[in-house]
Amino acid sequence: MEIGIDSFVETMPDVETGETISHAERLRQVVEEIVLADKVGLDIFGVGEHHRKEFGDSATAVILAAAAPMTKKIRLTSSVTVLSAADPVRLFQQFATLDGISNGRAEIIAGRGSMVDAFPLFGYDLKDYDELYEEKLELLLKLRDSEKVTWRGGHRPAFTNLGVYPRPVQNRMPIWLGSGGNTGSVIRAGELGLPLVLAIIGGNPLQFAPLIPLYKSAAARAGHDPSKLQVAVHSLGFVGETNSIAAEKYFPPTQASFNLFAKERGWGHYSRAAFDAACSPEGAFYVGDPETVANKILYMRQYLGFSRFFLHLPTGTMRHEDVMKSIELLGTEVAPRVREEVAKSEAKERVF
Repeated sequence: MEIGIDSFVETMPDVETGETISHAERLRQVVEEIVLADKVGLDIFGVGEHHRKEFGDSATAVILAAAAPMTKKIRLTSSVTVLSAADPVRLFQQFATLDGISNGRAEIIAGRGSMVDAFPLFGYDLKDYDELYEEKLELLLKLRDSEKVTWRGGHRPAFTNLGVYPRPVQNRMPIWLGSGGNTGSVIRAGELGLPLVLAIIGGNPLQFAPLIPLYKSAAARAGHDPSKLQVAVHSLGFVGETNSIAAEKYFPPTQASFNLFAKERGWGHYSRAAFDAACSPEGAFYVGDPETVANKILYMRQYLGFSRFFLHLPTGTMRHEDVMKSIELLGTEVAPRVREEVAKSEAKERVF
């Protein structure tokens, strides 16, 4: 059972002061967060990809590479790479370079992203949304699996028997598929035999449970061993000293962030009642003291069968010291509780 953090390197106005942190300062902070996550024993740290002023994560591999020499064990991943608007060759080179710097700790989570800011920036047409993703995923996997590749597609210049370097330290650098719950993407991950990350940021997480057998059955039909496939979950949350402290620190920036994007998408105002519902045992947020967060991870794991859990932190702009304290609590108190209970459960299963 792996537990970690992912971040979008948010740079939104502080809800208390109204001031906006600079991209430069926030980038330096997130490197400190990655180093701390490694120090307290977390397994994975992911950095997302956006191309707008509210986020500083447009160059994911660069951020992760900055932290790589200062960390020892933690795995470093994109979360997610907007593959439809990326050049798979350059993407592979960047993460192969990260893999070398980190001595074999790099991963990629490939997805389509919930925001489309990358498409006009890099000259892609949204009408090609699905076709771009499928074609580029095929090329990315070829680059991962073969040193020299011949390629011809509809959205990138062809090339014949060319090597792409550097090669990763890992023989097969992990490439996961990210999904917000779309059945087509879940089936695609199964057919390709790729590990799956489910982004569960709203509603009742148990609504995602039917996707797991769908994923495994698609894998089996394609000739893959379903028992070897991994499922991860990405959800929002915050660990505090008590449940009330965690909620009071996490709600204001979360509300501000949700309302910012609600205006763009025509959603309603995000209320405290909606937040409290999301923090309930049946909700999608993992907010509370270490015991509460650990118990919720264990509860959801029973139904979703995940072997990796990402806590997305922060949402909106939070005080750096609060984020660091939450990471510390996740690593020193939540993760050990979860790992211990999972180990006990697996031992019982082996006996019976």
